[in-house]
Amino acid sequence: MRILIATDAWAPQINGVVVALLNTIACLRRLGHDVRVISPEGFRTVPTPTYPEIPLAVFPGRQVARLMDGAQPEAIHIATEGPIGSAARAYCLRRGLRFTTQYHTCFPEYIQMRTGIPAGWTYPFMRRFHGPASAVIVATEPLGNVLKGRGFQRVVECPLGVDLDLFKPSDELFTDLPRPVFTYVGRLAVEKDLPAFLRLQLPGSKLVVGDGPARAKLKRQFPNVRFVGAKSGTELASYYQRSDVFVFPSRTETFGLVMLEAMACGIPVAAFPVRGPLDVVKDPAAGILKDDLQQAALEALDLPRGAGRRHAEQFPWSKCTEQFLSVLVPAAGLNKTETETSYRRNVAIGPPAKERA
Repeated sequence: MRILIATDAWAPQINGVVVALLNTIACLRRLGHDVRVISPEGFRTVPTPTYPEIPLAVFPGRQVARLMDGAQPEAIHIATEGPIGSAARAYCLRRGLRFTTQYHTCFPEYIQMRTGIPAGWTYPFMRRFHGPASAVIVATEPLGNVLKGRGFQRVVECPLGVDLDLFKPSDELFTDLPRPVFTYVGRLAVEKDLPAFLRLQLPGSKLVVGDGPARAKLKRQFPNVRFVGAKSGTELASYYQRSDVFVFPSRTETFGLVMLEAMACGIPVAAFPVRGPLDVVKDPAAGILKDDLQQAALEALDLPRGAGRRHAEQFPWSKCTEQFLSVLVPAAGLNKTETETSYRRNVAIGPPAKERA
């Protein structure tokens, strides 16, 4: 099958969306599918405000349309809500093509944290963006329930996975840092609430693996923390493997892929009991979830190394990709009347009056 994926998140970015896409695409190609990707690569871009590491395509509509014309996809998946995702959505609506979307990121909550704009003001835009999709894919049932409560339709659960060959237990431990070593892996941004981890009074060392707009400020605030930057592949796996506890302070996750990677490496997790950790750390032997993150981190030291691996083994990317495939829909299908109605409702006439008010 010819599958087209439109995404504003792509390598060399390192984040959960990119990791999920790269692994899913690799599995699809191994199954014999022809996968084409439209990403910011090859477009004129500008840095994202407040997050310059992420490039945004500038007026990509015509180029996206040319690429989609050339691809002649049998299934279309729009992974993000940025300029490229929006251009692909508009293309589908104009031509009466069916497509699926994915809700990867809690943008309304992130925008609220960064700007103070209430999440309730931006959810209507998100709902409208995903409204024409034949299916809106989410990683967990609780996230799906949140979106349904916000008026989203056709929400389908499709869990994320982990590379079990890359992320696996090892007997190696840190020798150049005082132990125990408490580690965080992920983006360094305000929504990840890194200070909730870095200010804890813990024995041993704190280690941060990742990059982002908050890195310089965090390094100034917490000079005793080891920051090693973004890592990938076997080098990233080694940081998990050599750690004693993985600490995840974020309260605004759609999933939390890094927790699954840590568990696959056999490292216990300490996190808050909120959406994301509650959905990933389901085995009490694999992690401690408490409102007191310091107590959770200390108690996680007593958990057996390797216990989380059993749970992580339920989520190979091959299994998750099969579920993703089952959600895709044939691109062709809308008749002329449906096409015109959908286009007017979702593009031409703007948001409903109650959302404009």
